[in-house]
Amino acid sequence: MLIIGLTGSIATGKSTVSSLLSSAPHSLPVVDADVLAREVVEPGTRGYRAIVKHFGPMAPDLLFPASDTMPENGPDGKGRPLNRAVLGRLVFGDEPQMQKNRAVLSSIVHPAVRLGMVKMVTACYLKGHWAVVLDVPLLFESKLDKFCGVTMVVAVTEPETQLRRLMDRNPDLSREDAENRVKSQMDVRLKAERCLSAGPGKGVALWNDGSKEELKTQLDEELRKLKAANPEWWSWLMLGCPPLAVALASWRFWQNIQAEKRWREAQEKERSD
Repeated sequence: MLIIGLTGSIATGKSTVSSLLSSAPHSLPVVDADVLAREVVEPGTRGYRAIVKHFGPMAPDLLFPASDTMPENGPDGKGRPLNRAVLGRLVFGDEPQMQKNRAVLSSIVHPAVRLGMVKMVTACYLKGHWAVVLDVPLLFESKLDKFCGVTMVVAVTEPETQLRRLMDRNPDLSREDAENRVKSQMDVRLKAERCLSAGPGKGVALWNDGSKEELKTQLDEELRKLKAANPEWWSWLMLGCPPLAVALASWRFWQNIQAEKRWREAQEKERSD
């Protein structure tokens, strides 16, 4: 089974591509990291309890207040929901304490998200899907690209296009706010360059400077190539012979490590020239 790592940057069209991949005619299963990140901290989960235990003493209003419509123990008895705005004020910022809080939150959420991904990908493998999509905004930053058979970056060629789309989508943002949000992430053109450096058949860059129809045309063509290189009979063979599947996954993992090493060496050489 082919694991397609999908990423991009804010306002480049990653969500649009994810939706297209999950819809007909592709109908691929999508494992969304953002959805999992919300699910693993829902009331009653281990992540929820860990967050309440650590951050509760810092913020009495960490949970939504009890009321006539919100019982003390939550609507289902598992606890009141987290107030994400309050949690955000504890972890987003450059102050040393905020950085520590962010590291703690990451140590709670990230392992749970990765475990959820493993479970969902395994389920897709057992069902015989020829491919599964890992929709991860920080695919390279989180090192999850190493587990993918191919990485797919949705990008735009001009920074101004990204800024304009972000401001159109969020009219309340000033240009400075929009620029700060874009700068807070790895440059999407650099992501595309890194993706393509893996070589033919290993990295796909979808340039979303035009219409949704043009983006869909690019995606359809790239999926046609990927499916031709990874036919469904191959997925059933992997399912019927788990040792072969493990060997192939290990080989891809090693290839991805080597590709990253070459990329970093090239970047160092470019900076030194």
